[in-house]
Amino acid sequence: MLSDDANEAAKTRGTICPEGRISSPTIERDGHAVVDLACYVPHLLSAVNNALSRGASQVYLDRFGIGIAEWRVMSMLAIEPRIQAARICDVIKIDKGAASRALSQLDAKGLLGHEALATDPRKRSWWLNDAGMEVHDTILKIALGREARLIEGIAAEDLEAFLRAIRLMVRNVESIR
Repeated sequence: MLSDDANEAAKTRGTICPEGRISSPTIERDGHAVVDLACYVPHLLSAVNNALSRGASQVYLDRFGIGIAEWRVMSMLAIEPRIQAARICDVIKIDKGAASRALSQLDAKGLLGHEALATDPRKRSWWLNDAGMEVHDTILKIALGREARLIEGIAAEDLEAFLRAIRLMVRNVESIR
């Protein structure tokens, strides 16, 4: 990310979005502004995510009987073992119902451990057990291979610039709900 001084200098020059944006998210069609699918950020994010998720889900379902929602939950449990469903929802941005279904399916497959919280027995703390970590490790190799193909041909500096921008968008999205 830009330092505070660099950010202020960029604002002064008018190079911070949305005001400093170079491309336009719209084009004119028959006297009306319409979305330019090549420049409209929400469309591009959605198109990439949908295509990746659809492909990944099919691979994971065929090989492991696990869909993309279950994989995302597994990934989160590998990152932060012994967490509650609410934490999973907060971090990976899925609703409580999807998290609950994913946890139930993973638990039924024998991939999770859990325990009731002493402070509220209705709530559980979840983690991947040994079998769950084994499946996680195998899927992670596939996921990293898919990511490598996704970023193929992108200059390293461009990828880092994209990561800086997307992290800002993740932060910004909280204010536009």
